[in-house]
Amino acid sequence: MIGIFDSGIGGLTVAKEIIEQLPYQIIYLGDNARIPYGTKSKTTVLKYSIENTKFLLNQGAKLIVIACHTASSLAEEELKRKFKIPIFGVLKPGIEEALRTTVNKKIGIIGTSSTISSKAHQKLIKTLNPEIEVFSVACPLFVPLVEENWEKRPETKKIARYYLKTLKRKQIDTLILACTHYPILSSVISEVMGKKVKLVDPAKIIPLTLKQFLSNHPEIESSLKKGDSHKFYFSDYPPKIPFAFQKLLSKNYKSLWKKD
Repeated sequence: MIGIFDSGIGGLTVAKEIIEQLPYQIIYLGDNARIPYGTKSKTTVLKYSIENTKFLLNQGAKLIVIACHTASSLAEEELKRKFKIPIFGVLKPGIEEALRTTVNKKIGIIGTSSTISSKAHQKLIKTLNPEIEVFSVACPLFVPLVEENWEKRPETKKIARYYLKTLKRKQIDTLILACTHYPILSSVISEVMGKKVKLVDPAKIIPLTLKQFLSNHPEIESSLKKGDSHKFYFSDYPPKIPFAFQKLLSKNYKSLWKKD
């Protein structure tokens, strides 16, 4: 199985893309009991990420997708050193897509406080193309707004306008949604930023990355089970979970839900 973990329900956007584009079974862990990761220290995020990875491996995962930008920014390299299995973060695929997309070489990044303060995106972008101008803004309220299903509330649009006003002034043409919760707010973000700004959702790129890797590593591809017997675990099970499934996966997986 393909193991996927996130701090909450946002990683279901990644799970959805993988399910739709790849034939393999997945196992998903949403650590929503300890959300948000984006306000926590690197030490804490690394600790949680190690625990999440161990859980998925114990459930039979053969490779891991870190469907969390904060964990990808702060813990991906350490996880790769600690665990001798393929591990994929969401950071690099999104950046590579943004570099292919931008025309005026001005890229914006929005993410959690920890993701933005790590400067991981900025460093990698500058390594790949030093000519790119990078502008980043932390949007810490976006995650709880998504978790509380406030996407269509007028307050959410006001908050988005406040967060994004700096990026609008910088005249970026490409914006990386550096949090797996943020695509759920893409319509609001796009409305605020305007039609000329291309939103990059790394969740849509991850399946392509996995396809390429598996085509080059048939021994790992052959170890993955095919089918739709997916498993979903959560470290807490509030009433909103069924609604999140219906909204984000667009399919009824109720019979497969598992409580951690």
